[in-house]
Amino acid sequence: MDLKAYLKEKIAVVDAALEQHLPREEERPRNLHKAMRYSIFAGGKRVRPILLLAACEAVGGAIDKAMPAACAMEMIHTYSLIHDDLPAMDDDDFRRGRPTNHKVFGEAIAILAGDGLLTEAFKLMANPAFSAGVDPAARLAVISEIATCAGSYGMVGGQVVDMESEGQPEMDLPTVQYIHTHKTGALIKASVVAGALLGGADQKQLAAIRRYGEAAGLAFQIADDILDIEGTTEEIGKDAGSDEARGKATYPAVMGLAAAKQEAKSMMDEALNALASFGTEAEPLREIARYIVERKN
Repeated sequence: MDLKAYLKEKIAVVDAALEQHLPREEERPRNLHKAMRYSIFAGGKRVRPILLLAACEAVGGAIDKAMPAACAMEMIHTYSLIHDDLPAMDDDDFRRGRPTNHKVFGEAIAILAGDGLLTEAFKLMANPAFSAGVDPAARLAVISEIATCAGSYGMVGGQVVDMESEGQPEMDLPTVQYIHTHKTGALIKASVVAGALLGGADQKQLAAIRRYGEAAGLAFQIADDILDIEGTTEEIGKDAGSDEARGKATYPAVMGLAAAKQEAKSMMDEALNALASFGTEAEPLREIARYIVERKN
């Protein structure tokens, strides 16, 4: 399949839906809504919502039923980036090649923009107006899955351990695995699980999709660790080499660059193997797993 064309098509439909569901800039409080939209429309790759839609399609579902959850996932991801960039956390000046939210709007508005996006995400998923034809039990399961993977047992917990581990003289692999599977991997897993649930997956399909998400999520963050070393600031859209400069707990730091590359490939293979029972309907998921490891930004 032509992955580039597929991603371009899905980015367009996700962006159109986000435009529809986000508060308008002219609505009060204007500065807050402007800040929320600034980061949402900063040129993201939309990996998580596209994975959600691809998983829905892989189990035979229609993406219109999954689109609100896809938009919600991008809102949650973007909120996490806004907060991650704050001076109290990673203190980054650039994100996706543009000044970070707090550099443009100030720290207070950036914090509140993140809060606004997180809350808006759950408002969207819970709104019955956007859930016609979706099984109520499946919708509730999706909200629970995403909340768990975004909270202290998922992304937020991973962020805490990431900050606590920064600059430590000795880093161990179990800690790095915990950070990666929670801070980044949890939302990627939640994306594909949510898509499968909304697409009407049976238990066998759901288990396979979950295994795919766990492996792909870990591969994604290992690839990010590698890009921080090998990529340029222009390519990755933020300061290259920042992980090493801050003493971040990463796979290359613990096992070396060559071994980290091999581990990323191993996780990609695991993700692909998880989809062995699927046919061509899961080809987008397979291609995205390869893209995750081979990408340059």
